[in-house]
Amino acid sequence: MVKKSGSGIGRLSSAFGWSMSGLKAAFLQEAAFRQEFFLCVILAPLGFYFGETGVEKALLLGSLMLVLIVELLNSAVEAAVDRISKDRHVLAGQAKDMGSAAVFLSLLNVAVVWVLIILT
Repeated sequence: MVKKSGSGIGRLSSAFGWSMSGLKAAFLQEAAFRQEFFLCVILAPLGFYFGETGVEKALLLGSLMLVLIVELLNSAVEAAVDRISKDRHVLAGQAKDMGSAAVFLSLLNVAVVWVLIILT
């Protein structure tokens, strides 16, 4: 698929469309992304409630958004690895495991941020 980048508003419009296609693909094809998305939908209003300052609200909501960002990147790595080969390979396994570890750390970040803000 060849993408013409263009310039100005046309480029922004195209980039937005590609981004929406990526979000749609992740939502339709990745169960983990759907689960994390729904977790964000539930927790985001609580972030506004528990955050007393703008900074606290930004940290609570930003930590949730970070999980979705990392999950998208993890899914992209997995798709690229699977596109190259379905054969088992040590490096392919490491790439997928590292992506999974990144998602785990982003979820741990949510827990730490939320606990620190809510309990202090």
